[in-house]
Amino acid sequence: MPKTSAGLLMYRRAGGELQVLLVHPGGPLWKHKDAGWWSIPKGEIAEGEDALAAAQREFREETGFAVREPFIELTPVQLRSGKIVHAWAFEGDCDPAALRSNTFTLEWPPRSGKRCEFPEVDRAGFFTVPQAKEKMSERQFPLVEELRSRLKLQG
Repeated sequence: MPKTSAGLLMYRRAGGELQVLLVHPGGPLWKHKDAGWWSIPKGEIAEGEDALAAAQREFREETGFAVREPFIELTPVQLRSGKIVHAWAFEGDCDPAALRSNTFTLEWPPRSGKRCEFPEVDRAGFFTVPQAKEKMSERQFPLVEELRSRLKLQG
């Protein structure tokens, strides 16, 4: 059975355009990687944990930003690794510069014996749909396309 993650896609409308909040992975391995590496805030679902509750927890842990209902359930996507990502969208706003992420510990440099702490997420930003297509993993981008489609149907 594939691993599963859950995440939230915060969106806003600015100047008549849809913008989505994406995050960039922290740590030295991703420092110089940009296009194709941004993601929705997400993480693994703990055993017995409700997927939406996990998505809300992960969003708060990785960004420090508040979440609010209503949530729009999106069709799960499958990453190259085989992992399934369950996602929900919600309308909101925040200052990406105010990002506060949890941290992880990694031996760095490799085989040095030195353990360093890094933020799980080092940057966040709002992106238009064309910008998100460039920045995001191609396997996650269908979440943005579905959101755009569903918002047009609603509005």
